Amino acid sequence: MDKQHPQQQWRQAIVGYAEAINRYVAQGRAHGWDDLEEPEAPAIGHLLDAWQAALLAINRPDTAEQQRQLFREAWPPAHLPLVPLLDEQAQGIGHLLLLDDGSVLARVGMPHERGQVLRIDSQGTTPVIGVEHFGRCPQRRYFALGNAEGVRITEGWGGPMVARLAWPNGLEGLPAGYPFEPLDLPPTPTTLTPFPDGKRALLVSADGIFILASEGATRLLPRQGDILDDLRQGVDPDDVALGLSMEHAALSPDGRLIALGEQCGRHLVLDERLLPLAEIGPASEYPHFALFNQRGDQLILNACHFYQGGTVGVRVDDLAGLDTAHYSDDPRTPLLQDGARLYAGVARDGEYIVGDAHGYLRAFGEDGREHWQHYLGSTISAMDISADGRSLVAASHAGFISLIALDSARPDWQIGTGEHAEVRRWICWRGFDRPLAW
Repeated sequence: MDKQHPQQQWRQAIVGYAEAINRYVAQGRAHGWDDLEEPEAPAIGHLLDAWQAALLAINRPDTAEQQRQLFREAWPPAHLPLVPLLDEQAQGIGHLLLLDDGSVLARVGMPHERGQVLRIDSQGTTPVIGVEHFGRCPQRRYFALGNAEGVRITEGWGGPMVARLAWPNGLEGLPAGYPFEPLDLPPTPTTLTPFPDGKRALLVSADGIFILASEGATRLLPRQGDILDDLRQGVDPDDVALGLSMEHAALSPDGRLIALGEQCGRHLVLDERLLPLAEIGPASEYPHFALFNQRGDQLILNACHFYQGGTVGVRVDDLAGLDTAHYSDDPRTPLLQDGARLYAGVARDGEYIVGDAHGYLRAFGEDGREHWQHYLGSTISAMDISADGRSLVAASHAGFISLIALDSARPDWQIGTGEHAEVRRWICWRGFDRPLAW
């Protein structure tokens, strides 16, 4: 094998390992795992210098698309061989959108880090000037664009501005008469999502979850009642916990419901008047993620513990007055997915596609039945899907962005149980002056 060209060694090792893992999974699912030994990853670290040199060469501006395709065939994408490089070069992708023209909008850098917003397509990469954070409404019509000056809502990407919203000062919704101090800086969005009316935005941040509107911001979390409870119990205002961890929220497709939470407490659902509609006990320790299905008549809620988690589902028709405890066996909140800690997910017709902390995309039905899994590597940090449900883009903490044609023939190097084909991968690493196409 050592006498082969490096790219031949690489391809043989990656394809062989993928085929071995796929056989291993198929056998385990069919007959049980007790007598199976997981295949070892190939030892091809000595090929990394040759791989990186070839990657840089194929990303020269004058490279034809046919040459890029030949490169992918010769050097098929993989995650495990690159692990030795990740500590120094990887950087997470905090947010992604797949625009209607097929280009990808990405924020390179996690929400708590200084990042850069880029627009990426087959022709190259363009920095998006003046935008530090972005989001799109569930109906795909409006975009929220945030920077230090505030939030602009536009109709369509690059379309006319329809609203300008100010950041909260941090005093909104706090009990009056106590010496609370405003925030020194605007909150850093974990997510920023316009409502379908184009007039408001849902801001999720470690400093609180707020609705932004022209008349000002409304605090959703922490709730004023909980803050008052602390104060009445003698907690000093300086010690009242106003910050959030594992903060998250999701809008229903029509914008009438908000599912939200953070690591302390239960899952919360608010109605269109922002009144509590349901409080749902999580299936693991810490509420972590929420997502509505495409029709808006079901909601999934994930909670985590270390790198594992549990996801319950609940029908919207069952939400009114629902009040369950941790680990409840209430039939209205069945466990739909067991094992995954979720940071990102999308919904298409009858199916949820989520990304877990072990680098897998996992798809399951609204009844909880597993559909397929697809390996990208590292913790999946962001995801989006096209309007027709045929193209998926997913990103990871390793700095990969993967564009996947769903329901297509799986290539021989792909680890997974579904027929889906990655058509392009970009590597967004420190030390590279731009994302490199693989």
